[in-house]
Amino acid sequence: MLKLLRSFLDPRSVSEVTPSIPDGQRVYAIGDIHGRCDLLCRMIARIEADEAGRDPADTTVILLGDLVDRGPDSAGVIATAREWAKRRRVRILAGNHEEMFLGSFERDDTLRHFLRHGGRETLLSYPIAPDVYSRATLEELRAIMNEVIPAEDVDFMQGMEDSIRIGDYVFVHAGVRPGVPLADQKVSDLRWIRGEFIEAADSRDFAVVHGHTILEQPHVSPLRISLDTGAFASGLLSAVGLEGTARWLLSVQGEPAAEAA
Repeated sequence: MLKLLRSFLDPRSVSEVTPSIPDGQRVYAIGDIHGRCDLLCRMIARIEADEAGRDPADTTVILLGDLVDRGPDSAGVIATAREWAKRRRVRILAGNHEEMFLGSFERDDTLRHFLRHGGRETLLSYPIAPDVYSRATLEELRAIMNEVIPAEDVDFMQGMEDSIRIGDYVFVHAGVRPGVPLADQKVSDLRWIRGEFIEAADSRDFAVVHGHTILEQPHVSPLRISLDTGAFASGLLSAVGLEGTARWLLSVQGEPAAEAA
């Protein structure tokens, strides 16, 4: 009776499965970082401390994409993520902002879009003087980008994944297209979808962990965990730990942006 009542009140709140991570494994997933290297460093310390307080496990850390843009130190985020991946298993999803960043090396329309949506801050986190940036044409700016952005950073972003599945959990940047099998999902949906995924009363046999859509606090329901808490502006970076059927949230709080934009 209770299950029927809950289903009537919110058909998306009841799952036919209890999602789980395979025995012996542990997963941490971190929401959109958006250039907040300060918060990423705090989250690394938070996760390492959490991990040290638990039984040994085969642990994977997943960054849910949008490491770059909007915040003040995207270059630092990329460097820090690369270094962390040398010390433990870190898997990284490509978000729509990484897609724009990479595309801006080749297409003027993408470069314009990138600059309007936080790319300016990303470029200025590399050794580009603000006055040089302000005077540059698109052609000149692209030449500067090729000169000052390390090839290792570009290769790193090109190697990011589109989706990751571990046990009953699927990790993507934005979400999945309702009713479409995982194998048939379009990369554009995995990186860009929003309302169609979030609002769908879709039935599936796995839980989705994602970012992309900003919330004041993480959303946690049986089949969906959403972790983008607008770190670039709010100063709140959120993550989730998963082991067996257990879930626990982790967060770090820094200074909010002087002016959210």
